[in-house]
Amino acid sequence: MKSRRFAGRSRHALLMVLAAAAAMPATGQAAQDFDPASHPKVEQMIEHLSSQGLDRKALIRAMDDATHQQSIIDAISRPAEGRLSWEKYRNIFIQPSRVSAGVQFIIDHRQAMQRAEDRYGVEPEVIAAIIGVETFYGRHKGSYRVIDSLSTLAFDYPKRADFFRGELEAYLTLTLQQGLDPLSLKGSYAGAMGYPQFIPTSYQAYAVDFDNDGIRDLWHEPVDAIGSVANYLAEHGWQHGKPIMIPAAVDGSPNQQIDFNAVSTPDQPVSRFEQMGLRPKKSLSADTKVMPLALDFEDGHKRYAFGLNNFYVITRYNHSHLYAAAVTTLAERIHAELARDN
Repeated sequence: MKSRRFAGRSRHALLMVLAAAAAMPATGQAAQDFDPASHPKVEQMIEHLSSQGLDRKALIRAMDDATHQQSIIDAISRPAEGRLSWEKYRNIFIQPSRVSAGVQFIIDHRQAMQRAEDRYGVEPEVIAAIIGVETFYGRHKGSYRVIDSLSTLAFDYPKRADFFRGELEAYLTLTLQQGLDPLSLKGSYAGAMGYPQFIPTSYQAYAVDFDNDGIRDLWHEPVDAIGSVANYLAEHGWQHGKPIMIPAAVDGSPNQQIDFNAVSTPDQPVSRFEQMGLRPKKSLSADTKVMPLALDFEDGHKRYAFGLNNFYVITRYNHSHLYAAAVTTLAERIHAELARDN
């Protein structure tokens, strides 16, 4: 009797689960199905893109094959820049292996690096550091199909749907125009692509054919990636030979009025912060515009610094002070190792 009652309860529980599943709204399925025939917003996008000359059948094929990935929503909801201390974030990217690989990347592409510095005014170690942080010099370009990442975020992530819909449109446009298969290319969970992890609109705006083969290929051509990173930084105001980040010291406790780690155009002179007890450890003219930084460690202490114009330019690539500090640190160590080798 006891086992019969247990079996009865199990059957009842199963029926309840099945009933709940049957009652779920159709949007649950729509979130995993971007077939334009059953997804009006996808159909609207295809109409827009086909009116601009893109092949309608190719667009339908791409979106019909795209799939919703919940892991993408989970990942973008918890970015490392928002939950890690500087110490933990730094330890991900600043390792001897990544430094030595950056040195080798510069050596392997010395001519392209020199051309990029001559044309765009961006130092080789900075270009290498960007690519090193993004993909370990092309070793880790991402495991998500870009079509899945961008479709999921464009149609199933309301918080930033408009932004990612624009990126999806840009991705479909650039792949179809360049004769690439939009279903085969992989990238990050946010749709960043290739050696430098450009999002599609950045690819359109800043990618360059730096090896002069007629194609802007950031997936397979490191030389194109080198020129494209340099072009991106130059277009955002990079200043050749200028410092990026300068260490600072606090006299006593930091002034509560100082807004540390606020990523915005440096618009306050260093003299203002000196008056509040935060001073640079290297000489700066009093009117130099700076961004105050406080990099936190697991034991609770902080390392203070000032980010300058070039630091802000790096944050145009990724809007995080942790990211810019990691790129800066990696670039400094690559430069130091190159100097020792020479």
